[in-house]
Amino acid sequence: MGLCHGKPIEHLQNQPNNFTTSTESDPPPNSRSNKSSNFPFYSPSPLPSLFKNSPALSSVTSTPLRLFKRPFPPPSPAKHIRALLARRHGSVKPNEASIPEGSEGEIGLDKNFGYSKQFVSHYELGEEVGRGHFGYTCSARGKKGSLKGQDVAVKVMPKSKMTTAIAIEDVRREVKILRALTGHKNLVQFYDAYEDDENVYIVMEFCEGGELLDRILSRGGKYSEEDAKIVLVQILSVVAFCHLQGVVHRDLKPENFLFTTKEENSTLKAIDFGLSDYVKPDERLNDIVGSAYYVAPEVLHRSYGTEADMWSIGVIAYILLCGSRPFWARSESGIFRAVLKADPSFDEAPWPSLSPEAIDFVKRLLNKDYRKRLTASQALSHPWLANHHDLKIPLDMIVFKLARAYTCSSSLRKSALGALAKTLTVSQLAYLREQFTLLGPTKNGFISMQNFKTAVVRNSTNAMKDSLVLDYAQMVGSIQYRKLDFEEFCAAAISVHQLEGMDCWEQYARRAYELFEKDGNRPIMIEELASELGLSPSVPVHVVLQDWIRHSDGKLSFLGFVRLLHGASSRSFQKA
Repeated sequence: MGLCHGKPIEHLQNQPNNFTTSTESDPPPNSRSNKSSNFPFYSPSPLPSLFKNSPALSSVTSTPLRLFKRPFPPPSPAKHIRALLARRHGSVKPNEASIPEGSEGEIGLDKNFGYSKQFVSHYELGEEVGRGHFGYTCSARGKKGSLKGQDVAVKVMPKSKMTTAIAIEDVRREVKILRALTGHKNLVQFYDAYEDDENVYIVMEFCEGGELLDRILSRGGKYSEEDAKIVLVQILSVVAFCHLQGVVHRDLKPENFLFTTKEENSTLKAIDFGLSDYVKPDERLNDIVGSAYYVAPEVLHRSYGTEADMWSIGVIAYILLCGSRPFWARSESGIFRAVLKADPSFDEAPWPSLSPEAIDFVKRLLNKDYRKRLTASQALSHPWLANHHDLKIPLDMIVFKLARAYTCSSSLRKSALGALAKTLTVSQLAYLREQFTLLGPTKNGFISMQNFKTAVVRNSTNAMKDSLVLDYAQMVGSIQYRKLDFEEFCAAAISVHQLEGMDCWEQYARRAYELFEKDGNRPIMIEELASELGLSPSVPVHVVLQDWIRHSDGKLSFLGFVRLLHGASSRSFQKA
């Protein structure tokens, strides 16, 4: 298993191509799509004693007993990912490919995208500036129209490589997302899409400053804290914008950020939305895409949302600050095991010399529990970035999800959340104040649930229609509930999971419990508590909940208070 301790970033360009699991990687020819998508990492051989008919117990000389000094090696998770990518893009050898299902075979594929076929008359292609497995990028110059004489970048995708219906849909979706996402300064500007019989052409602004990766290497592999802040604020800003629109990038890495010019203070732009997808706030995606070093644990588990992008930003932040990758191994399988099992090192240089705020920032992005990870808006509000001169906190969809859950909570849980909200720090309150202001409170300082919908509409692009974010905001806005002042909004919008991910969580919880004891705690029967928490009848409440109520006065104990904050389901109670 690969350890995560510092592989220097200087060697990044020298790694073999099979270290990436994005569409730019080349799956091996022996990939197969009928492998299991689960990733067991320890699969010992069954004990012979448990199987009476095992040949291992036989005395027949033609079947000799075979002894193993150690269990069989665990299956490689990389094989499953390669198989999925091969199936997605049809990049296995014909005699080794799986049987196509539905419209996956190339026969009968519709490769007519409906784009303009006048590319040659509008642009003159220049030299190639980049290449991936499924296409390449060239410089070009406009020949007529509004871009006449202007340098542009053209992503060329040969139709001959679009051998599955999924690959064709990926191209359609990339163009659709680029066309819909408009108006952010850190997003590469999309001009138009064209096609002919051989290729699809995506025309975008030309960024001559090169990749963020090249800048990192030119600086000896790492940035100072102040310079890293400038880069990360731009990355977080555009990612927060995409997430609000319901778009998850799914392949964030230094190679996918370009500088507009070669100047040191040049603007950074996000590019390559070939793996991007729409995601509804209450939806989880399950297809495995991304690049090995930057892939989030939950992506490997095939259940993820926008939080996966935040993990990738955490990896980028780690590299920027120390010049090494947080997770490294000599094989894809080793990288994935490190991502799933290992913890990044913060003990080796230069981490001891960096500020505690910088370390906390990276740790809260590289939390393996996606529920405890910061959102892009919350990361922009982190104390490490708080004093940045060009900082604007955007609307955060997590507030919508938390407020929706709050309105459905019991009065006892609302009281507990109110106590917890009173323990928040100045920076945490500043983030919530920004969100409250973006929702447009009245002069008297109140918001209604309708404000949630109105705020989303004010910040919408065409991408929201396809991601169904507007529908979700409409649903939240239709909830019948009283108006909220800022104090109750803090209780509604607080994330217990994220607070639990902090080193000082125990202190937060203890202080909140003290406040709850004064104002909210009351005697409660076990049956009533079970009803408050929505436990199913199958849960043995008198066994599970006996320590959650004090025997002396029948009120909630500290343990019961913490569980109440989570509003845990019966499943989590059974696990406990």
